[in-house]
Amino acid sequence: MGLAPLWRLRSAQAVEQNAPEELVAEQIAAPAPEPRQAAPRPAVGRAEAPAVQPLARFMPPAAEGGAPVPSPQPAGDLASLGWDELDARIRECAACDLCKRRKRAVPGVGDRQADWLFVGEGPGAEEDERGEPFVGQAGRLLDAMLTTIDLRRGDDVFIGNAVKCRPPNNRTPETAELAACFPYLQRQIELLQPRLIVALGRPAAQALLNQEIKIAAARGKLFAYNGIPVIVTYHPAYLLRNQPDKAKAWEDLCFARATMRRLKHGA
Repeated sequence: MGLAPLWRLRSAQAVEQNAPEELVAEQIAAPAPEPRQAAPRPAVGRAEAPAVQPLARFMPPAAEGGAPVPSPQPAGDLASLGWDELDARIRECAACDLCKRRKRAVPGVGDRQADWLFVGEGPGAEEDERGEPFVGQAGRLLDAMLTTIDLRRGDDVFIGNAVKCRPPNNRTPETAELAACFPYLQRQIELLQPRLIVALGRPAAQALLNQEIKIAAARGKLFAYNGIPVIVTYHPAYLLRNQPDKAKAWEDLCFARATMRRLKHGA
């Protein structure tokens, strides 16, 4: 796929000494380093909030007669579920119409004590066949992206999606579908307690941040989900179609790495 030349446009050191490093210093409170097992996740400083309109994630749309229509929700309370029970609930889910065409629901994969959480949009054809996120061509690119910042799938990294079932013809998930599936992602984050979340693409960013997002405007900024820093970048599938933007994604990854270093060690 010709990844190597595009991912070596500039050194990591050069990028991390540029503007993103300064943003991290300004926006994250630097905690003292603590042991991995015992340390609670450090708090993040309030990120600069762009002027955007919130989405109706949990606000049901009005019907023609003016009466609200409840948004579909997963059956049962998820708050008490552990990882295995949550995965089983996801695989059986029928909270929205995406379940009707799926072959397999795709809960997520990786280290269940990871500091890094990468959230994509939704499963594609290969993911639907195998029940694992990011295993197609976009997944191979994601693995290459992780390698550039010394990460690898399953090692301090958890990978999931905003929706757990494949949308027809790989279309963008609708707001109602994101809303129906969000409690699963929410519970995964509660169990994982990551230090940093990287939102891959606009639907993932909007699901996490509950606001309209434009990737070009959101890049290089720190957002927050329940006190956890969130960085927004392009989805690997988009990068396969828009190869020149791999350079921008590389900058975003370096920004994420610099952010993680400060969260872990302070500076």
